[in-house]
Amino acid sequence: MKVLLIKDVKSLGKKGEVKEVKDGYGKNFLIGKGFARQATSEILAQHAQDEVIVAQNLEKEVNLLKEIAKKLDKCEIKITKKLGQNGHLFGSVTKDEVATALKEQHNIEIDKKHINERSAIKTIGEHELDFKLGHGLHGILHVDVQGE
Repeated sequence: MKVLLIKDVKSLGKKGEVKEVKDGYGKNFLIGKGFARQATSEILAQHAQDEVIVAQNLEKEVNLLKEIAKKLDKCEIKITKKLGQNGHLFGSVTKDEVATALKEQHNIEIDKKHINERSAIKTIGEHELDFKLGHGLHGILHVDVQGE
């Protein structure tokens, strides 16, 4: 019996592979537990169409992330924070403040979880932040921290 795996199965194969298995194992375990479907021509054709759609969506997403990375490289945001008597900031510039300032100043909405902060921004001046956008893409944002 030929089955199309719809989930990864340890010691058998990965999702999307077509495998030849014994009838009982295929019907009772793989299909019964929802790990596979019987590999008929209709199901294989539908799976091929689904893979094309997934590849197109992935390509669109990567292109969108590349555009965002280019925008980030050209952007600079200004954040104004309160200073203490010694010239240092009260606290530090948070990821949430950076994401909010980016949305307000350049209309680019990025989740604060994508900000890869090497060290906290605790001084005034210019800093660079790395954004981990996904799919191996990174963007660098220039942040100018000014005191009040």
